[in-house]
Amino acid sequence: MAKLDARLDLHFAALGDPTRRAILSRLARGRASVSELAAPHDMALPSFMGHLKKLEDAGLITTVKEGRVRHCQLAPDAFAPVQDWLGEQRALWNGRLDRFDDYVANLMKDRKR
Repeated sequence: MAKLDARLDLHFAALGDPTRRAILSRLARGRASVSELAAPHDMALPSFMGHLKKLEDAGLITTVKEGRVRHCQLAPDAFAPVQDWLGEQRALWNGRLDRFDDYVANLMKDRKR
């Protein structure tokens, strides 16, 4: 579990920045070069490369250099650990809310008596 937690930390840290989320949204449409990804962002290329590195370190994207051009794409099943964790949290909270609903319903029945 500790290894999974470290991976989730990297995922959530990477997803916590709007520039990186915009990059991921663009890559959801397909592979793109670094220059194509950087074009809509008003920042120096070294700063932009830092965002790509954070995404790659988190395992969310892969990069391949072809000649002088570096291309990026979403990693296969990149979001699976995050989706799994969120699914577990959703199930946990749905169960808690269902039990709370039952508790409130029982209180209301007791008050009516």
